[in-house]
Amino acid sequence: MTTMTGQPTMTTPSFPKGFLWGGAIAANQAEGAWNEGGKGLSLSDLTRGGLLHDKMDPAVDPGAYYPSHEAIDFYHRYPEDVALFAEMGFKCLRTSIAWSRIFPNGDETEPNEAGLAFYDGLFDALLAKGIEPVVTLSHYETPLHLIRTYGGWADRRLIGFFERYARTVFARYAGKVRYWIGFNEINMAPVIPLAAAALELDDDLSPADRQSRLFQAAHHQFVASALAKKACRDLVPGGQMGCMLQLGGIYPATCKPEDVFAAMQVRRRSLFYSDVLLRGEYPNFIWRMLEEAGARIDIANDDLEVLRAYPADYLSFSYYFTTTFADGMPVLGNTGGIDGKPNPYLEASAWGWPIDPKGLRYVCNEVWDRYRKPLFVVENGLGAVDEVGPDGSIEDDARIAYLDAHLQQLAEAIADGCGVIGYTWWGPIDIVSAGTGEMKKRYGFIHVDKDNDGKGTLQRRRKKSFHHYRRIIASNGASILET
Repeated sequence: MTTMTGQPTMTTPSFPKGFLWGGAIAANQAEGAWNEGGKGLSLSDLTRGGLLHDKMDPAVDPGAYYPSHEAIDFYHRYPEDVALFAEMGFKCLRTSIAWSRIFPNGDETEPNEAGLAFYDGLFDALLAKGIEPVVTLSHYETPLHLIRTYGGWADRRLIGFFERYARTVFARYAGKVRYWIGFNEINMAPVIPLAAAALELDDDLSPADRQSRLFQAAHHQFVASALAKKACRDLVPGGQMGCMLQLGGIYPATCKPEDVFAAMQVRRRSLFYSDVLLRGEYPNFIWRMLEEAGARIDIANDDLEVLRAYPADYLSFSYYFTTTFADGMPVLGNTGGIDGKPNPYLEASAWGWPIDPKGLRYVCNEVWDRYRKPLFVVENGLGAVDEVGPDGSIEDDARIAYLDAHLQQLAEAIADGCGVIGYTWWGPIDIVSAGTGEMKKRYGFIHVDKDNDGKGTLQRRRKKSFHHYRRIIASNGASILET
């Protein structure tokens, strides 16, 4: 018996042959070199304390510290880092292209050759080590000019700029990159609109106007995603164009019917993004949500046909935690997901994120049942404080336990029949936190000597988890399923 993706259905938890093991980073959190190689400013270049505050400085302050300006200097050090990823046995690396390296302002007609050449070098280095690039087109790094001049994704003109950008990189890297992703965590716009939709929303906007801008931006991103799918089909032989959502699980806070329905409504508002991107049409329930919010969106004559014609090929998603939601609660969140009520049955990380491995199995089944398209877990990880021992060793047993528990539940989801094609641990090397701008919040299997003030040698050092993940990959997951 096989699934719709051609994967064997396994009743015993295991990982299929050809499973894409690896890690995930983002350009703005790793590369640095913010003003080198012709790169233009992006939204992350003007944020000092991460993206949770949803605010940028008016301009770069030469006396201020911006974590992304150097990050971990992946721009200059990627050969060393790629060698370490290969040592772990990576089959793939998810990374992103900084749009402003290719089109510094975002609206030019001709690309920046130096930016294109940088990614040629990176992708060639990965492929030389047998590592497949998985590339996100827009990962919280929209060119600043598109925000300040056009107002971000609320302006329809960004569709054309994005399509030009996508076609440029598809044509350039057609022989090097097969797996593409459109917008990182596109469904997080309601809680982090600057990062996810390039929207600077005034605090004095009416609720209806705010919702109108958010939904209008989402619609433009949907059309841009569909046109990128068309371009990928036209320009990349064998290419796959995925969408990407933040899919932390949402449970009702109680079995009170109002809480159950409220949790469902919050989840449906999140999954409406993947409904459009994967099914190619708006779900019926969204029209009532728009009406009740007093929101209006403009849809061009052929937009719905474009969405129907070019749905995404697979669903990639991030999973960090689950939360509980009660009727009447405001919908708040952070880069890890919706932030509801604490779950008394779960422990939390040092940053207060609940740890729920079984929630990953739950979410995989939830979205597999809904879409029946390949699933790709492209972010999952534990941010923690690491201590370097006197001998230079780093004993990160909590990270190892987190990794094992989540992979065991992912194997259970595959045994349930979910068509999961890969898993990329978020931050296989320590990088700048997107939410808080910290280096102290470390995810990596590889330690980077740098602190929250930007001080350090940037020396790379293998943690205990580095060797553990290498054994997992070498055994195709069997090493954590035998006990």
